[in-house]
Amino acid sequence: MKLALAQVAVKLNRSNIDLHLEEIKGCRADVIVFPELSLNGYMLQDKVYEDAFDQSELDCFVQASHNIDIVLGCALKVGHRIFNAGIYFSKGEIKHIHHKVHLPNYGMFEEARYYFKGECIEFFETLYGNTALVVCEDLWRGESIAELCAQKPEIIYVIANSPARDFQEEGLLIKDQWTAVLKTTALLCGAYVVFVNRVGFEDGMGFWGGSMIITPSGEIEAELKLFEAQTKTFELNKKLHFAQKQIIKNDIN
Repeated sequence: MKLALAQVAVKLNRSNIDLHLEEIKGCRADVIVFPELSLNGYMLQDKVYEDAFDQSELDCFVQASHNIDIVLGCALKVGHRIFNAGIYFSKGEIKHIHHKVHLPNYGMFEEARYYFKGECIEFFETLYGNTALVVCEDLWRGESIAELCAQKPEIIYVIANSPARDFQEEGLLIKDQWTAVLKTTALLCGAYVVFVNRVGFEDGMGFWGGSMIITPSGEIEAELKLFEAQTKTFELNKKLHFAQKQIIKNDIN
């Protein structure tokens, strides 16, 4: 399985579709993964009501997914409600939509003010096995990790807009914290965890990137640069997944 991490810098408006289609067109992978809210940008605030997308406006990605599976994020209208959504396109259809369940509403974050919350994490099948898709803060809850562990997916996509903060002499604390959460999830679920975080700036808020792939044994298999737009393709070693599953099975028995 060839997997492309598209660590992009997006604009704070509806003009990001062309950027996505260019990345998709030039990609030679089975799946390409973009960050949270990659079609809109993060700090939409009141603009979310005019900039959110209807599902019918995403047909270009439905068509593009005949050649490659696509994971992206957007502000999505569903009737009168707007969700922070992660969407998986495959083989000419929308395979799965995840509405972000845990909306941060502290410090610099105001998502609960502008979005409706999702209800749960649902699992879906792709050509690459049982799959889960979560959005940023969703993974920072014990109940979410427990739910993922119970289903034992083969691959977990985590799309994020994580701002840079807590700079220390040893490095970026938020990166270290994210790495710990991702590794823990991978180990407990026996799954590949694919984390894609954006880069760029919005209203003085900078996003740190550092997208990575964590193996089922909790090791960083691939990692992109900090603060730089970058798209790279990696090949997953599925043997690691099956080996970790056997370890978990033996531990339970």
